[in-house]
Amino acid sequence: MTYPEKLRSTKAGYPFDTWRGYYPNEENNFDGMDQYTPENCAMAQQIFDDLIDKLIDAGEGAAKTEKEKLFEQAIISLNNLNDETGGDLIETGEREELCELIDNICINAGLNPEDYADGQGISDEWRDW
Repeated sequence: MTYPEKLRSTKAGYPFDTWRGYYPNEENNFDGMDQYTPENCAMAQQIFDDLIDKLIDAGEGAAKTEKEKLFEQAIISLNNLNDETGGDLIETGEREELCELIDNICINAGLNPEDYADGQGISDEWRDW
């Protein structure tokens, strides 16, 4: 599998369709889940799409620091999105999903998530959620 294919394959782990299902509608009774608007879910997904695209553009042989900077930008964007939604877009379950997704992207980008934040993963370097 090529480097771009590896990175694109991580999209199979996107949780955003599930998140969209949390938004209250006539088919469910998810009161108090108003933060999962289609727009908020699309913005979260776009952050990951952009990260993957930028990692592909940088190339497999890009410097470790260059790849780390792309992860930092994406995680800070997630922090900002979470803040803009009142801090409740990324709760415990969502945090676990995103950290796992970020670790998978990290591995497929040629980085070891255990090298960051005392083994907690690269997201823990910058995340507020």
